[in-house]
Amino acid sequence: MRVLLLGADGFLGRHVAERLLADPAVQLTALGRRDDSDVRFDLSTGSPGALARFLDAVHPGVVVNCAGTTRGGARELTRHNTVAVATVCEALRRSSCGARLVHLGCASEYGPSPTGSSTSEDAVPRPGGPYGVSKLAATELVLGSSLDAIVLRVFSPVGPGTPAASPLGRLAEALRRAMQNGDGDLKLGGLGMQRDFVDVRDIARAVHAASLSAAQGVVNIGTGRAVRLRDAVAHLARAAGFGGALHELDEAAVVPAAGSAPYPDGCGAWQQADVRTARDRLGWRPRIGLDESLADIWMEAACRI
Repeated sequence: MRVLLLGADGFLGRHVAERLLADPAVQLTALGRRDDSDVRFDLSTGSPGALARFLDAVHPGVVVNCAGTTRGGARELTRHNTVAVATVCEALRRSSCGARLVHLGCASEYGPSPTGSSTSEDAVPRPGGPYGVSKLAATELVLGSSLDAIVLRVFSPVGPGTPAASPLGRLAEALRRAMQNGDGDLKLGGLGMQRDFVDVRDIARAVHAASLSAAQGVVNIGTGRAVRLRDAVAHLARAAGFGGALHELDEAAVVPAAGSAPYPDGCGAWQQADVRTARDRLGWRPRIGLDESLADIWMEAACRI
């Protein structure tokens, strides 16, 4: 099976590439903006015609799209998350390869959910910020493209390579600094939100399964269990062997950075996936527990001490 992977140099893309390369039946080609990509191509500025010609030359059976960005203003988010996907869809329509498209969406497309609820794929999306809007627009482009396509709506990814700008990445860095400086106390804020954390290696397994399946439409990829961020921090502290005290700042006393929102992902205080569709249509279940994911995050942070 020939697979073209878009965004192979990103957090999710690196793990997807590793998973696909472990399958001896897969011939993988990576397309991206960096020099170490097999083929250099910027989806946000490249033309659908140029990409279609490349597809005709490589003739993949599956195109996996992990490309995109989580940071920047509305214009940058739209260019990298929406316009880029429009280019991919149009190129696939023009190409004769007939490839299946596996596109990675995100839980921010849903927006806030009622506390205690599990969000299923038939929930009406109401993104709470420009990132979620840009990703939802991309999903709608894929679903309306008439292509053989599936959208994996990924909840909160964690594990090796977790970006330092993510909530758990920031917390691991704060813990690292405290231990490096010999601080006995660590004061943190914004720990009340609850998210469905899913290991990035399990996400890669889901991409592999989706590539081999005939399932179409939207499929949630999560664990089906929301975890409070303060509990995740306690797990991180145990993994790090931090002997100091963790102090949670009162939410009213936490002053957000300029231009930031209390919940930057636009998902409010609670989000939890209904993952029955992934089980039933992909035969997929998460395997890696949060403790292992957090231990791997800390191992990488500890290497910077």
